[in-house]
Amino acid sequence: MTKPGNLFANLPSLNEGESFTDLLRLRHLRIERILSSDRPDTQLYDQAQDEWVCLLQGEATLWIAGETVRLGAGDYCFIPARTPHRVLWTSREPHCLWLAVHLYPEPPADADDVSHPVQP
Repeated sequence: MTKPGNLFANLPSLNEGESFTDLLRLRHLRIERILSSDRPDTQLYDQAQDEWVCLLQGEATLWIAGETVRLGAGDYCFIPARTPHRVLWTSREPHCLWLAVHLYPEPPADADDVSHPVQP
C-alpha cells in the first residue's frame, strides 16, 4: 500500500498554463491531477490513449472533435483515443482542478509495475 494523498494538497501557484502531477502509473493506466490557471494552454491534443476526465473544482469549456463542452465542478467526460480536443476556457476563481485517467493500448515507455504517488 502506498501512503495516502490528498488531491487538494500542495497545489502550485499558477499565473498561466497548467500543472500536471502523476498520482499513479501502472502498466496501461496513468492517473494525474491537473491544475489549470485562468490562462490555460490551448494546445490541440490527439492522444493515442483513452482519457476520462473529471472537473473537481472550477468551470471550464472544452472543444472535443468540433463540439463545445461546458463543465462545472463534478462533471466528467470520456475522450476516446485519437479524438482531437483542447481547453478553450477555465475559471479564475477557483482555478480548475481535474482528475484525469489515461488508459493506454500499450504501456507507455516510461511505465513500470509500481505506483508513483504524489510526493508532498
